[in-house]
Amino acid sequence: MARKGRGKKKEEVEEEVPQPNWHAMSVEDVCVELGLTTELTSTGLTDAQAASRLEEYGYNKMTEARKKTLLERIWDQVANVLVFILVVVAVVSAVRAITAEDSDGIVTNWIQTGLICGVITMNTIIGIVQEGSAEKAADALKNMLSSDARIMRNGKETMIPASDIVPGDVAILGTGDRVPADLRMFSVANLANQEAALTGESVPIDKTTDAITIEGVAPEATPLGDRHNMAFSATLVAQGAGSGLVIATGDFTQIGTINALVSKVEKKKTNVLEQIDTVSKWLAFFIIISAIATFLVAFLVTGLDPIDSVSIALVCAVGMIPEGLEAIVTMTYAWAVSNMAKLNAIIRALPAVETLGSVTVICSDKTGTLTQNKMSLTGFVTSNARYRIDVNSKTRAPTNFVRDDSFNAERADHQLNSKTQAVIDDGPNTNKTKGGFANPMAVTELNTVHDGTTQHGGKSAVVSDPTPVGNGESPSQDFIKSALSGGVLCSKCVLGTDGGREGEIGNPTEISILRAAYFAGVDIEDLKSGAPIVGEVPFSSEYKFMATVHEPTPGVDSEAINGKLRVHVKGAPDRMVKLCNTQAKAGLMDEDEPIDLKYWTENIAILSSHGLRVLALCRASIDKSEVVAGDQLGPEFVNGKGAWLTIVGLCAIMDPPRPECIDAITEAHYAGVRVAMITGDHKDTAIAIGRTLGLVDEQYSEGITGPEMDALDEEELKEAVMKYNVFARSSPENKLQIVKALQAQKQVASMTGDGVNDAPSLKQADMGVAMGLEGTDVAREAAEMILADDNFATIVNAVREGRVVWDNLRKVLLVNTPINNAQGMSVLFGLAFGLNDTPLTPIQVLYSNLICAVTLGFVTAIEPAEEGIMRLPPRRVGKRLIGRYLFLRIALGTLTLIGCTVGSVFWVQALGYNLEEQRSQAFNTLDLGAISVCLSARFAYNSSFHPRLLKGNKFCWVSVAIVTILQIVITYTPGLNLVIFSMAPMTWYQWVIAIIFMIVTFIVMEIEKGIRRYLRERGTDTDDREYDPTFDAPEDEGDIPVNLPSGASKLKLTELNK
Repeated sequence: MARKGRGKKKEEVEEEVPQPNWHAMSVEDVCVELGLTTELTSTGLTDAQAASRLEEYGYNKMTEARKKTLLERIWDQVANVLVFILVVVAVVSAVRAITAEDSDGIVTNWIQTGLICGVITMNTIIGIVQEGSAEKAADALKNMLSSDARIMRNGKETMIPASDIVPGDVAILGTGDRVPADLRMFSVANLANQEAALTGESVPIDKTTDAITIEGVAPEATPLGDRHNMAFSATLVAQGAGSGLVIATGDFTQIGTINALVSKVEKKKTNVLEQIDTVSKWLAFFIIISAIATFLVAFLVTGLDPIDSVSIALVCAVGMIPEGLEAIVTMTYAWAVSNMAKLNAIIRALPAVETLGSVTVICSDKTGTLTQNKMSLTGFVTSNARYRIDVNSKTRAPTNFVRDDSFNAERADHQLNSKTQAVIDDGPNTNKTKGGFANPMAVTELNTVHDGTTQHGGKSAVVSDPTPVGNGESPSQDFIKSALSGGVLCSKCVLGTDGGREGEIGNPTEISILRAAYFAGVDIEDLKSGAPIVGEVPFSSEYKFMATVHEPTPGVDSEAINGKLRVHVKGAPDRMVKLCNTQAKAGLMDEDEPIDLKYWTENIAILSSHGLRVLALCRASIDKSEVVAGDQLGPEFVNGKGAWLTIVGLCAIMDPPRPECIDAITEAHYAGVRVAMITGDHKDTAIAIGRTLGLVDEQYSEGITGPEMDALDEEELKEAVMKYNVFARSSPENKLQIVKALQAQKQVASMTGDGVNDAPSLKQADMGVAMGLEGTDVAREAAEMILADDNFATIVNAVREGRVVWDNLRKVLLVNTPINNAQGMSVLFGLAFGLNDTPLTPIQVLYSNLICAVTLGFVTAIEPAEEGIMRLPPRRVGKRLIGRYLFLRIALGTLTLIGCTVGSVFWVQALGYNLEEQRSQAFNTLDLGAISVCLSARFAYNSSFHPRLLKGNKFCWVSVAIVTILQIVITYTPGLNLVIFSMAPMTWYQWVIAIIFMIVTFIVMEIEKGIRRYLRERGTDTDDREYDPTFDAPEDEGDIPVNLPSGASKLKLTELNK
């Protein structure tokens, strides 16, 4: 049976067989494993072999997840007890309409039936629309796949549809190609692939062909970023060319495994929607009990016949069913979504807003999320000075360079007492594969210039020479042009438009030097065109440098070399310092001095300890006879002459943090939200970024790497995720483990990211947040929220909106629930206290139910944030909307409205008003009382006896006006009042009674608020924030499994539970 990794048809795979470790195998062993001979690498498959393998393994496509049908979606919306009760009421109303003898009864009952059916239809449509767009993550992944593939077939190079490629094919890659399947490379020529979307690494990965083994690491534990003899499906070729054997297609590629994970995650209702379901079930139970009690009172106490008693009981049921609750909850979400869209946060599923309000940890991807995903020159070190470069400046001026001799002048704290080579090995300037990524400019031999046995204090040489400028001053443009000319001229890269990324071509690390020179005011194109390349040593990862030869350039080179050629060399600093015997004094062009090897060695270590990539810029001069124009020089041109170069300076390069993220993270900390950074980059780089952003502090002083996490057991991993804020060299599997471990620790975890590798974690997290500008379609479709501006600060605004949604939903319940309860219970209590007929008709009840929810409920649904909302800790897990104090407030509001409504009816009955006039009194007293409850509920604690009641929510008084006008229209419109609503016009005295009870309701609710303010000042939890076993969900005793089952690759998950 074929192994899973080769692409065996999914329906034929009966059991999972461990996949070969292709990266750890020689090319010959790979051929044997594929059942082919080694001649395959030069001839490729034959058509017959390809056809046979296509039949065996299937097409190079990914399986799509099954989607719900429209009927299934409709059933999901109507399959609940409350809808069932409404259907029963509608059926009874229809039967009464058919059997009614008078025309008024026929019209009234048919209208009632139509209204109920309309309510059911409206709620069903809202529910279906609320689900958002259908899951598109699989489609987005599919769109990333190559459409065509260049392969070797029958000994000839040919183009075929990528879907027809099979395991065993020989795929040929060139610059700009999208890799068609997972490949084991056997031939490379300066090949580097851009894998940021898959691995998180911001620079292209150089590819090799030798088998890869890491000492102390099992082959299957090697992260994707270290498998640099592999090319992965859907990644892009950034430079060079190569050929590889197809070892996996379709669902069994790395991206195919992500597709399977994305497709298998089961979506779960948010806390609020689950609670609304729970509230609905309790309401259904309470409604049934109340309806039975109403029937018994009507039949046994009032003496009505059974049919009328059933009809009255159904009026009670209709009154208490919250027909408008689902609509107003959706409106609450929709309003928040609209506000967030204006702030560049796009919500893909409405309930996700509420989840943001309870997030306790934001797990953020580094590259492109917390950082700019733009390699930038942040510092430049000369023989006597250090220059800090403003990477966020939008103006082109030399003032972007400032001499700052304290800038990265000491080793990072965690490397103060480490040996020099150990510092390098821990940072981004190493070529050692320890769960990180290959670096073409790696430092490998610092101990050749320093034995590494001395323990360093960590400081660079103290300098005070004010050449060319003093500390705190900016050098001239000519100085910058001369100092960086080696990085500009010794480069084939093309800078993007206006110094940005659009249109740039080449290695991002090299482009960073061009960008720094550009924003210092240097004319890059003029400099290059004025110094064409005479000869060149192309870069290679074997010798780690590049060299170019030019005619002397005025303004860059001194007149002393006229008649000679200028050589610029750029490369790994350890290789360069070995080849230097002099240094440019203060970085100037005119004067050289003997090299201080110890100074440069320690500065390489210092910069590496801060997570910076380091390039050395060197120069020399040669006689014109040594090079002929157009010569392709070999590496011996540079490294075959002993120590003969002059080192100009060290370039310190990094992907800098987004400046706005610092303030955003600070605000998140004030709100009790922890921010953790998960990245595939090196530990020192991650810690340096984390320290800048405020993620690394006394409490979270260190970081942990993916390989270190792999060595932990489940309990240790749970402890680790609460101990560290920086997770470096993390694989996609590690990201999933971190999220699951946080969830196991009762944390509500959000995951932000932009790459394909983030998709499973975005789905697993309680709240997935993707980048809209730099992010991939896969990440966007896997997330619940998309940041349109890729600004981490937008997340803070989203958290605020999430908290507002929670507060406003509680206010909505405080308004809607008493109104609903009072509509039904007024019928019960009216009959129980001696009324001979129902004080409210079914149509009056339905109308009040809907109009109060849509208008008054909407007022509280869109209420702005109350002061201090971002100074409160996140809600605890399992907290329910209705707590002890909100329940008491709802009960008080219900009893007050019932008392006022029933009391007003008895008042006008005593004055001799007839049944229709009594119903008018009950109808208007109830709805005016509902206005009072709404006005009081706008503020959770602050008094509504205040001018603030008149401002802050522009829809408040519009809604009040709408309800009032509609009440008057219904009350006084002939036919509408008597025929449909079974009520009569009211006298002025009746309006006085209604207004009196309206004021009583408002005062009662405000007195309750004052009592809660008093209790709150004395430490009582009147916010319902603390755990209450009576109202809150019990603590979940079950553990979430953190360690993940084995599978096809380092993405070793077979199932995720949201």
